[in-house]
Amino acid sequence: MTSLPDTSGAGQKKLGLVIDLDVCVGCHACAVSCKEWNTGGYSAPLSDERPYGDEPMGAWLNRVHSYQADDGGRTQTVHFPRSCLHCEEPACVTVCPTGASYKRVEDGIVLVNPETCIGCKLCSWACPYGAREYDYDHGVMKKCTLCVDRIYNDNLAPEDQVPACVRACPTSARHFGDLGDPQSDVSKLVAEREGYDLLPEMGYKPVNKYLPPRKRRDDRLEADASRVEEPLAGDGSALERLFAWADAKLSG
Repeated sequence: MTSLPDTSGAGQKKLGLVIDLDVCVGCHACAVSCKEWNTGGYSAPLSDERPYGDEPMGAWLNRVHSYQADDGGRTQTVHFPRSCLHCEEPACVTVCPTGASYKRVEDGIVLVNPETCIGCKLCSWACPYGAREYDYDHGVMKKCTLCVDRIYNDNLAPEDQVPACVRACPTSARHFGDLGDPQSDVSKLVAEREGYDLLPEMGYKPVNKYLPPRKRRDDRLEADASRVEEPLAGDGSALERLFAWADAKLSG
């Protein structure tokens, strides 16, 4: 089995993504741009089978799922992008019998070497996030590479030296940087918005973080209205509290 490199040192570089679930609109631009770039990039080709048939199949390194979240009777649609989280202690690496799955010391990116991958699928069974994609045409596993062939490409403009999904996101819901540096923009964003790990109880320490949806505007207004000091006439409904709050603000 494959062993992990020592990445415990202070200042260890940990490149990864921060995904803001509050502003992701589920447009799939990240998934499509990822597919387009990696069809000719490091993980190329990303083959498809029966793309226009009844049962299409294909390798997608980034997928977007949409859910209806119910919080106390209020529903909200949450779009949840999913790709490799480049864990600090990835199970997909330690179960690989050939060393095809490996974690880079220099930046923490988890990659697959297609030349030594035998397509045994052990890594996909070990990954609790479902981030591994088996390419049936080529018989090997493929996964998000953080566009390693973009981020170090000096022939690209600086603004393009980010993962394709980050560059394509129209709402800036995706952020890229060094999460091993507490002073980096992405680390500060995680601290400010209370970003969290996916399935932290598994102990794999994913580098990628998710930012939770913010409280909805009508919830904030109702919370502010409930803090109006003077008692209200009538049944004290949320609407009355809102009007009282607005009146106090406008006349203050």
